[in-house]
Parts: sequence; structure tokens; C-alpha cells
Amino acid sequence: MMQFKSKRKMLQSLIRYMLLSVIAVLCIFPFWWTLVVAISTEGNIFEFPPSFLPHAMGLENFVEVFRVIPIFEFYKNSMLITVLTVVWKLVLCSLAAYPLSRMRFSGKKLIFGLILATMVLPSEVNFLVNFITMTQMGLVNSYTAVILPNVVNAVSILLLKQAFDEVPQDLIDAARVDGASEWIIFWKIVLPLITPWLATVGILSAVEAWNEYIWPSIVLSKPEDFPLSAGVLYLRGTYGSSTRVIAAGTILTVAPILVAFLLTQRFFMRGMDGAVK
Repeated sequence: MMQFKSKRKMLQSLIRYMLLSVIAVLCIFPFWWTLVVAISTEGNIFEFPPSFLPHAMGLENFVEVFRVIPIFEFYKNSMLITVLTVVWKLVLCSLAAYPLSRMRFSGKKLIFGLILATMVLPSEVNFLVNFITMTQMGLVNSYTAVILPNVVNAVSILLLKQAFDEVPQDLIDAARVDGASEWIIFWKIVLPLITPWLATVGILSAVEAWNEYIWPSIVLSKPEDFPLSAGVLYLRGTYGSSTRVIAAGTILTVAPILVAFLLTQRFFMRGMDGAVK
């Protein structure tokens, strides 16, 4: 009986790992194929079955990207937009999540429900309203117009509210008995305890801000102000038939945020583990 259970457990583990391997391949394949196309200089990139290894390796496509578009300027713009978006989102979402978690006031459940209701709406639904608002405020063609609509969202508030919920209530009550104000409790006691969750929200926000290209393309008209995700689209117009150059530009766009995620993934996993609990 014990041997049968052991074999059954091994079979379940084998099936689980096979399933995870298939999912990993499906997730990695698009990026790997793009990388192969970017570093290939010869061969048919649309052959079937596709080639998983480059026919002839070279960096000519990457050099062409740097020659055609001001990619360093686009990098600078993306960094500025991403950093400001992450900073303001952490500040505003944490300030919104704390009272929803630890304060009592009338209409709290209704407000939280309305915030969660926005999660069912795709971001594209808000483009028209946001563009009209930015126009009325005179912010079009500025980075403020790119950043402002993205500094608060329901997912970040939900994650941070769950983080505040896990802070022991006894700790907060003890601080209140000692005469600490709500701001002191929030800033010096509670906020340092949810650092992993803040890191998780920061990483998710950075990825979202770095990859955003539709909204910046709408509110920015000067090419020199474009972030990298929008600026690299100029390769499609200049090199409409050069898929290799476009693939190289795509790799240059994805690489920085991918490296940043790999370096900070331990904080991301700690925060997600706490959110799941």
C-alpha cells in the first residue's frame, strides 16, 4: 500500500512538472523567437516549422536600430515616466488603501466596491475621457498627461489594502494608546512592515508604465518626447519589411525591464506570497 502511494505521488509530481514545463515553453517561446530573429542575419524567418536557432548570428540589426532612431533619448523618457509613475502610485495608493483597511467611516464598503468595480473595465475605455480631461487642463504634450491617469488603479489599492489588513491590530492599538497620530502610525509603524508588498506593487507598476505605448502615443505629439515603447514603433514605418530590425528594437525595449524584474523577483515573490495569504 505504501509503495502504491509512493508511485502515485511520483506520477502526480511528474504530471505537474510536465504541465509546468509546457506552460514555461509557451511563455518563453515568443521572446526566444524574437531574440532569434533579432540576432539572425540570414534565412527565412517565417519558415515552417520555425527555426529555434539563428542561421547566422550578428549584431547588425541592433546597430541599425541605434542608427535609425534616437533610442537613448527614448530610454531617458521611459525611465523618467516609469520612475515618476511608480513613486506617485505607491504614495497615492498606499494613502487610499490605509483608511480602507484601518479606519472606520460611513460608506467605506461602498467606496471600496466602486473601486473594485473599475477592474472590470479595460483601460482603453478611459482613453476618451482622460484625453478630454488632459486637454481641458492644458496638459497634453507633457509627461504629466502620460503619468497622471496611471498613478492610481484598483489592483494596487487592493494589494496594499490586503497588506495593511495583515498588520496586527494590537500593534496599531498600542501606538494609539501611546498617543501616536494616524499619520505617525501610517508612516513610521505600518508602512515599513509592508515593504515586500510595496515592492510588488512597484514592480508591477514599473512593468506597466514601461510597456505602455497607446496612451503616450495619444497625448504626446513630439517624437522626441516619446517613451521607448512608442518610439520603437517608428521602425515599422521606416523598415516595414525588415522584421529583423523591428525584432531587435523589441528586444532592446523589453531587456531593461526584464533584467530589473530578474534582479528584484525575490521581493516580488515575497509580496505576492503575503498577498495570497
